[in-house]
Amino acid sequence: MKFAEKLKAIKLRRRGYSYKKIRKTVKVSKSSLSRWLNEIDLTPKQREKLLIGREFSRYAGAKAKRRKKTEIIKMIVNRSREEFIHLVKNPLFLSGLMLYWAEGDKNQAERVKFTNSDETTIILMMSWFREICKVPEEKFRIALHIHNLHSKSDVKYYWSKLTGIPTQQFHKLWIKKSSLRQRRNILYNGTCAIVVNDKNLFRRITGWKLGLLDYFNITPRSSTDRTRDF
Repeated sequence: MKFAEKLKAIKLRRRGYSYKKIRKTVKVSKSSLSRWLNEIDLTPKQREKLLIGREFSRYAGAKAKRRKKTEIIKMIVNRSREEFIHLVKNPLFLSGLMLYWAEGDKNQAERVKFTNSDETTIILMMSWFREICKVPEEKFRIALHIHNLHSKSDVKYYWSKLTGIPTQQFHKLWIKKSSLRQRRNILYNGTCAIVVNDKNLFRRITGWKLGLLDYFNITPRSSTDRTRDF
């Protein structure tokens, strides 16, 4: 039985078949197939044909993966777009959404990030992320930026107390050199960025933005506005 399978595999290989295609006909392990066909050389034309086939398979696979990702994004965005009408009467939802639209990240990487230096704004946005977006506590990250003139040893503790996020979830403090010679505001504590690495949340926020535009019957004019694709 094995000998017959071996002869069949050799015959198919000499005709230029790939290992994958041979195994669909000859039900043996890949290691057995390798031993049987190890010394069989393909012609340059056969090798070229197999190479083109592999490249096409990779291309088709990548295209299918992208198509699936696009479908998932559209589903999340459209669901959130429809959800807007049920949330619009919630003052926290609406105020947080408008603040994020104005100050939040809109990058291609679909990262959720809100940056501000105003303490009350940060407090409000933390409530928005917790109560409206339902972000788990362990997913929050805080990034601080401050000029060297305002740098303080307790600045992390200040923002930790304000946000309720432990300092272990803070990124390394980023200190920017200032051209000023003295502080203009001794109470300044830098800018605080709330970071949540959650692409699906970014897509939900995108859907809420579109829901807001629908609510006021506004059509985006900018050709660079990514939301128009949904």
